[in-house]
Amino acid sequence: MKPLLSIAAKTATGAWHSIWTFPAILGSSMMIAWAAESAQFFLSQGLSLAILAWIQTLPEFAVEAVIAWQAPRIPHGIELVSANFTGSLRLLVGLGWPLIFFTAAFFYFKRYKKFFREIKLENEHSVEVMGLLVPQFYFVYIVAKGTLSVWDAIFLFMIYFLYIAILNKIPPKEMHDPEEEEWPIRKIVVMPPKRRNFTIAALFIVGAAIILLTAEPFLHSLMALAVAMGVSQYVFIQWLAPFLSEFPEKVSAFYWARKVKTAPMSVMNMVSSNINQWTMLAGMIPIVYAMSCGSLRPIVFDHHQKVELVLTILQSVLGFCFLVNMRFQWYEAAGLFVLWAYQFFVPSSREEIIFVYAGWIVLEIFLWIFKIRKPRAFKKFARLWKEKISLTS
Repeated sequence: MKPLLSIAAKTATGAWHSIWTFPAILGSSMMIAWAAESAQFFLSQGLSLAILAWIQTLPEFAVEAVIAWQAPRIPHGIELVSANFTGSLRLLVGLGWPLIFFTAAFFYFKRYKKFFREIKLENEHSVEVMGLLVPQFYFVYIVAKGTLSVWDAIFLFMIYFLYIAILNKIPPKEMHDPEEEEWPIRKIVVMPPKRRNFTIAALFIVGAAIILLTAEPFLHSLMALAVAMGVSQYVFIQWLAPFLSEFPEKVSAFYWARKVKTAPMSVMNMVSSNINQWTMLAGMIPIVYAMSCGSLRPIVFDHHQKVELVLTILQSVLGFCFLVNMRFQWYEAAGLFVLWAYQFFVPSSREEIIFVYAGWIVLEIFLWIFKIRKPRAFKKFARLWKEKISLTS
């Protein structure tokens, strides 16, 4: 595998590729968004979003695999592995979630001339909310021991497969009136079963194929521009590469965020990607690293990388605290964005931001204890398990 930055530098003259790859990525993202939105009426919404997240994060998996493969042979290789992984996760929560809310608020105000206060999640979304918390507990253990190994990868994979198994047991959403859906959803859902299933599968497969074919030239052309502009290697790997590789999921998420009805699905799209990256992406890293080393050598984190991981974990746990009451409110979106923006523009403040995240988490816990806020996701998940999931076992 060629070094990521050298590839970008060599393709500087081919930056024009972004002219055709951008609409290709945009179009493919819309195709798989239509497939996921149609599929939620015939299999669980969570499972359709998990499939969507897999397709959308393929570019991020490719970028992280290249960095993990190179890590044993380049200076500060482990630092770059950590930078890309933590950067992609913090972008999703700190930038992606707030932008979804702000997009929903903009279109809501445009339509109703009223202030949009919160995105209300549906009962079945308690599975994704709870699924977001589980990997955090294991990553606390990973930070404590300071290594990420192939054995950790196996456990992370098990967490993800359990999550998928639970999603698979949730019944599909009920469809009341196809005409209420947007085109082409209303056209797809009324097709005869064989034709409908073929169309949904084709949208997923063709969309994924286009992303796979266009992701590399799209990434490299835009990365080349960043290198030419003098962006530092660390900033490039931590922020720019994940932002570009996560572009497909942002397209579909913002497409759904335009309407109050589908805004919760938009948030869950991002949450599903979070879970995917905390488990499958994180698990892939030590496997690729070990293959590159030719042995089962674990990745060893130094103090700086542990700080990055702790910061990322706390941000994700705070995101969980916001969603656990099954609502995502305006001040929560603003808070996540401000904290992410501050650490982005003032990198030296990251250790201080850790205490801000931790303090806010403690505050949320006190609000639960004194019943000012209710962590509804726990009860809703338990009820969902009793009424729907366990019955299908």
